[in-house]
Amino acid sequence: MVSIEQIRHNILQVQETIAQAAGRAGRTPASVKLVVVTKSHPAEAAKAAIESGANILGENYAEEGVEKIRTIGEIPGVEWHMIGHVQSRKADIIVKRFALIHSLDSYKLGERINRAAEAMHWTQPVLIQVNVSGEESKFGYPAWQDDQIPALIAEIAKVKALLSLEIQGLMTVPPFSENGENSRSFFRLLRGIRDQLSSECPSANWNELSMGMSADYKIAVEEGATLVRIGTAILGERDYSKG
Repeated sequence: MVSIEQIRHNILQVQETIAQAAGRAGRTPASVKLVVVTKSHPAEAAKAAIESGANILGENYAEEGVEKIRTIGEIPGVEWHMIGHVQSRKADIIVKRFALIHSLDSYKLGERINRAAEAMHWTQPVLIQVNVSGEESKFGYPAWQDDQIPALIAEIAKVKALLSLEIQGLMTVPPFSENGENSRSFFRLLRGIRDQLSSECPSANWNELSMGMSADYKIAVEEGATLVRIGTAILGERDYSKG
């Protein structure tokens, strides 16, 4: 595990990079929230990140994330986000435990989350995940071509009717590239879709854009990201043997 001193240094460095990118875009650093991605890292690493100043932690896997939350316990001012694909049968275990679900990618999943939230008398904040690249390996509503947008709007109207969900914006994962500049067009496309949805579906909240990871978060901030999901640049390489 990376030392707590190194984690603290990495967080400060990422925050400085975010501030510089926000400045180039005429934005304030406070308009961008840092999600420290702890998937496949032990609970000790997540605790070290919290002690180093992280207040939003992101998990990709339902059971792993729930177990870390149980191990660490509730800490005032710290929240957990579910940023990975969620199987609909696992919706029950993530509702309310995660302050924001970034990856609502089907009406079926929305129904399951809504049902669980309703049973808990809870309104679950969610982001709509869209696929802006056309990659078959990526989850999300198809949205890489203009003619797919009407179907997306129709699906969002169905999700909006689920009263125990609160849409807060969009999320995407572009094709991986070590050159962050290669992600810019995908981030611009997501921002454009958000702007269109703000016009077509004004009763929903479209403030959040979750986009950008360790290799491309500077570009994401320049293109309007409000949530960046950073793992490797802060906690180092993951132990992929854990799933």
